[in-house]
Amino acid sequence: MDQPQFMLYTYDTPNGVKVSSYLEELKDVYGLTYEFHCMNLLAHEQKSDWFLKLNPNGRVPVLVDRKSKANKREEYIVFESAAILLYLAENYDTLYRYHFEDPALRSDSLQWIFFSHGGVGPIQGQAHHFVRYAPVDIPYAKKRYLDETKRLYGVLNTRLEGREFLVGEGKGKYSIADMNCVPWVRCWEWAGVDSMLPFPNVVAWMQRIEARPAFQRGADVPFHSELPKNEQEAKEKIEMNQIWQGLK
Repeated sequence: MDQPQFMLYTYDTPNGVKVSSYLEELKDVYGLTYEFHCMNLLAHEQKSDWFLKLNPNGRVPVLVDRKSKANKREEYIVFESAAILLYLAENYDTLYRYHFEDPALRSDSLQWIFFSHGGVGPIQGQAHHFVRYAPVDIPYAKKRYLDETKRLYGVLNTRLEGREFLVGEGKGKYSIADMNCVPWVRCWEWAGVDSMLPFPNVVAWMQRIEARPAFQRGADVPFHSELPKNEQEAKEKIEMNQIWQGLK
């Protein structure tokens, strides 16, 4: 049996889901294959020497292209989730199913990718930290990042008025611009957002994407690779998966 084209080092984080969901889409359209390694973040595996050789920043996800055509190398390593999406689009999505050939639409796509990568992800990530993980309660920090997360949701809600997706003519086309953003927004409750009622266009967009079979499979990576050691661990994994999906 041939070795899969890609190795993905990941965990069930929003940035990880971006890449696994796109790989599932590409698998459906082009038959591309991949395997993944579930990083043990609690044990700081992402800071191990072997992983830092792949990504000096010590973060997931990382994609290894084992037969890189574009770079004429036996293996090519890509880190940073948005960079991975762009790499896959430009080198393997030859039919432009999830990105854009037209220069203006490509520019639109890049704008929304950078909006998410520089705004939604970092800001909501800070909300996650101060709401859920900070060792001390800092009300100012929680309010500051929560308010900014809601402001960014408002920007998305305006953009999605009359649109099904962030970029494209007419109602738009599901693309890497959406993939780069929706895995963060679907974790709205974990960030401390109490209601999505002010953002109906965002909710409809999120539901539209989560209904895609490829997204559902990608969002399940890497949970379906692990066998819980006991019932309590299984319960915790199910609960965390529901939280990330915005179901709890």
